[in-house]
Amino acid sequence: MSDSEAADLSSKYVLQTAGFDARFPNTNQTRHCFQNYTDYFKCVAAKGEEFAPCKQFKRAYHSLCPNEWTAKWDEQRENGTFPASLDP
Repeated sequence: MSDSEAADLSSKYVLQTAGFDARFPNTNQTRHCFQNYTDYFKCVAAKGEEFAPCKQFKRAYHSLCPNEWTAKWDEQRENGTFPASLDP
């Protein structure tokens, strides 16, 4: 890959991780992951997908949560067996 190709890619994509959240000060981010996942779907139900704060929750859970977990939770939401309320 040439330097110009690498520069093109770096200008296209911005990699970010979830910022510090004082509610979750420990290194284990499992609860932080789950909370952002549920907050995202509550936010979407209340305000819609294009609401900017909802997008922040989505970026955070995509950054923190393993793909297997989100796939399982998506399936549970579709089946109506998700263990938390997603009502706004």
